[in-house]
Amino acid sequence: MRTDTIRAAAVQIAPDLTGRAGTIERVLNAIAEAADKGAQFIVFPETFVPYYPYFSFVLPPVQQGAPHLELMREAVVVPSPETQAVADAARKRGVVVVLGVNERDHGSLYNTQLIFDADGTLALKRRKITPTYHERMVWGQGDGAGLKVVDTAVGRVGALACWEHYNPLARYALMTQHEEIHAGHFPGSLVGPIFGEQIEVTMRHHALEAGCFVVNATGWLTEDQITTLHPDPKLQKAMRDGCMTCIISPEGRHLTDPITEGEGIAIADLDMRLIAKRKRMMDSVGHYARPELLSLNHDTRPAVTRHTQDAVATDDPEEAPENA
Repeated sequence: MRTDTIRAAAVQIAPDLTGRAGTIERVLNAIAEAADKGAQFIVFPETFVPYYPYFSFVLPPVQQGAPHLELMREAVVVPSPETQAVADAARKRGVVVVLGVNERDHGSLYNTQLIFDADGTLALKRRKITPTYHERMVWGQGDGAGLKVVDTAVGRVGALACWEHYNPLARYALMTQHEEIHAGHFPGSLVGPIFGEQIEVTMRHHALEAGCFVVNATGWLTEDQITTLHPDPKLQKAMRDGCMTCIISPEGRHLTDPITEGEGIAIADLDMRLIAKRKRMMDSVGHYARPELLSLNHDTRPAVTRHTQDAVATDDPEEAPENA
């Protein structure tokens, strides 16, 4: 049974740029470390497995072929032994895990968020609805079916990746489903210090507007990794800073010191009673909404590229299909 207090953890660590096996090992180690500290809800960065496609930010398209193919080879299939390993860890430690992966679906890659419940079941697989700028060379688009809040052992959980938080209707879609804990994912080690500042503003605003807790994780690159990704010092600057791993209350306050550089795990206790405290004054999808003036049309149908129609059985030979 869920208690009034949930201990949450946001993980900021570096991936293994050589492939998914090493990064999955780091994920499993971080789950164990956070669980040892009492965490019941653990969030990892955007497309953390095997790694965020930093190459797409610093290389021109004509030079992206080889690293793009390597990312496809190392990307995660859902389900797979890798997702099963995370599910097993979640079940063993009784924790809810939100993990960002590069998902391979045949010939396409997607920015995917996976929510594993405390019993190890995959509660949600969703894809970023619109890759941002350089990312459109790497990932396909998600659909409205993934804009979904799921019931978990720690409460109603929703998730968005990076600049999806700048799509107010995407956020509102989760708010209308009464999200209690929001998992935010950003790549980290990107753009520079202004990116971290923007993330903080965005996470605090969503917590206030949604009346929910926000647990946000950004990634980290070591200096050796940055040098490996590109030899030009000017372009290396584009892969530093931009980190803001944080945990925010429904009142928009930091519940622990954010992590803006280096590796670490932010941990804080979420007093779930604060949701009602916030919403009694301002419930964006309840008493503060004006649905007769403004409302959201959310298409929840999965996007498919093939539609089939079965032949209709009939007793009239003249109406039978020609190939019957």
